[in-house]
Amino acid sequence: MNSFTVTAIGNLAKNPELAVKGDTTYTRFCLVGNDYAGKDEQGQARELATSVWFVAFESLGEAIARNARKGDQLILQAQIRANNWTDKDGEKQYDHSFVVQTFRFGAPGKVKREELARRDEHKLAAVESEI
Repeated sequence: MNSFTVTAIGNLAKNPELAVKGDTTYTRFCLVGNDYAGKDEQGQARELATSVWFVAFESLGEAIARNARKGDQLILQAQIRANNWTDKDGEKQYDHSFVVQTFRFGAPGKVKREELARRDEHKLAAVESEI
């Protein structure tokens, strides 16, 4: 049982980072979301950006690293895990990680849309050259 599970919907702040440590493959990535933050003095809506780092292990992380690009939307569920340690001065430090359990792709970002457009143009050119 996972004590704390969160659902997150956001856009990748940058391309996911695939890494290997020992026998473990993992991918780190940051999702950004914008929320309404009231109005300014001129009555214009303000937004507040929130960013959260996630980690996905093994094949889940590899799929994200291989297929997701900066700006792409991800919809995921993650478990919150405690990362507590004692520093070099003997002081207890407290932190947490968001470990991805499941995900799916949302709307593609600008980079992905441009990649898809180039691929479509290349396919179209190949078909036209066969005609």
